[in-house]
Amino acid sequence: MENQYGICRIAVAPLRAEPSDRAEIVSQLLFGDYVEVIGKDDRWWLVKNGYDGYEGWMDFRQLAAISDTQFVEMNSCGLLAPLSFSNVLTAADGSVYHLSPASNIPYLADGFCFAGQEKFKVNFEPHDTSKTDFKTEIESTAKFFQNIPYLWGGRNLFGFDCSGYVQTVFKLLNIKLNRDASQQAEQGELVGFLAEVKPGDVAFFDNAEGKITHVGIMLSPNEIIHSSAKVKIDPIDDQGIFNRELGVYSHKLRIIKRFVE
Repeated sequence: MENQYGICRIAVAPLRAEPSDRAEIVSQLLFGDYVEVIGKDDRWWLVKNGYDGYEGWMDFRQLAAISDTQFVEMNSCGLLAPLSFSNVLTAADGSVYHLSPASNIPYLADGFCFAGQEKFKVNFEPHDTSKTDFKTEIESTAKFFQNIPYLWGGRNLFGFDCSGYVQTVFKLLNIKLNRDASQQAEQGELVGFLAEVKPGDVAFFDNAEGKITHVGIMLSPNEIIHSSAKVKIDPIDDQGIFNRELGVYSHKLRIIKRFVE
């Protein structure tokens, strides 16, 4: 099969484990996410996200075709939907799309962006990741998403999983992280002790088998913000995250990584 490329043309598109509407949602594409098509099964296409390499099945009707050149160009797309609940695009037919923060705004020109051949009016000021300052913006960016519910595979305002939340916050601050917690744990530089933590360091947690299954963003050496039931701030110490509601340690600390010195 010849390489084919596409771009997500709707606000949120599920990526599924199998080519079926009933299959597990393993992740999501946001508007402007660009993919390589690596397999087809009727209306279901197996795609690889160009941003993080994550794979899943999706309904091809949620994509617009782009060229291989455009696929490569999208790697440098630094304009995103900002931290707002009112990011609205208007399509050519007058219908609107409500975008989640960190959605790509591709090929912006004269107030319009493009997904393939489709043209959309941008009714907000895009967020320019090249002008961000991680150290001064990490806390406010992370806290913007407080109380959004936990959703397995989620990457949007109506639900995040733990790693989707961390990836989204870092994307808004111009740092590319992988999709899953275990993949993110392979990035960054190791922080030796909890007392050395700086805001924006990322903590990883493992299960009884030693597999990393959870991740969150450190706000201080004793506080973490993470998605568990909802995006929330919890206390943390050398044992891990203490859940006040349950009265127990809910996640066992494994390692801490730093992405900005």
